[in-house]
Amino acid sequence: MLRRTMAEFDVKAGLQQVLKRIDEVFLQRPKEVQTGKPLLVAVSKTKPAEAVIEAYEAGQRDFGENYVQELEQKSRHPDILAKCPDIRWHFIGHMQSNKINKVLSVPNLSMIQTVDSEKLATKLDAAWSKVQPAPEQQLQVLIQINTSGEDVKSGIEAKDAPALYQFIRSNLKHLNLRGIMTIGAFGFDYSNGPNPDFVSLMQVHKSICEAHSLDPDSALVSMGMSNDFDKAIEMGSTVVRVGSSIFGHRAAKT
Repeated sequence: MLRRTMAEFDVKAGLQQVLKRIDEVFLQRPKEVQTGKPLLVAVSKTKPAEAVIEAYEAGQRDFGENYVQELEQKSRHPDILAKCPDIRWHFIGHMQSNKINKVLSVPNLSMIQTVDSEKLATKLDAAWSKVQPAPEQQLQVLIQINTSGEDVKSGIEAKDAPALYQFIRSNLKHLNLRGIMTIGAFGFDYSNGPNPDFVSLMQVHKSICEAHSLDPDSALVSMGMSNDFDKAIEMGSTVVRVGSSIFGHRAAKT
């Protein structure tokens, strides 16, 4: 299991600072933005179980992991199982069909944020029907949209997202489709104006809400990370995925 290899980072202070900033930006954002208060998902990839426990003990409940193996390890870590009974795990990495059963068996799995095709959604629906922990308990999912058009990014094209949304809602009874997400391009220069990835995702959100007669705050919008979660909230994000601002920077891969 991962252990601390860098200088200690004050997880509680980092978490409190991020939550404070979320509150500030949410209260200040334009009134015409109708979405709800953002949920913080603490992204703990490459961080040890001790760091997750520190954040949990400081009040954090939702945690995100990008890699299936790491999610499996942390979710089953004996200290996390003992000390974090109400933890909620979000899978935020690329979802491969051959890893579905591994992800769905994760203790306290709360949401998969990276559904990007009818094929994947259908397989998730079928697999969840066999392992769901309680009758009628649906699996929460988001549709991942590749707003930046980068080949290295997963996700469905923005123009095709409403059709996938309709397909899941109409056909897959074991999935609870909560909304949409994007990763977007890294390093956008905000001196050039609003982030086009955020603009694109909010346009998809608007079209989905209008097509299904949904209140804007009833469909989640997951966008924004450590470097730009405040800008994402200003645009309407209701889920931000923050790692380094809480846990400290990750060690470079060698």
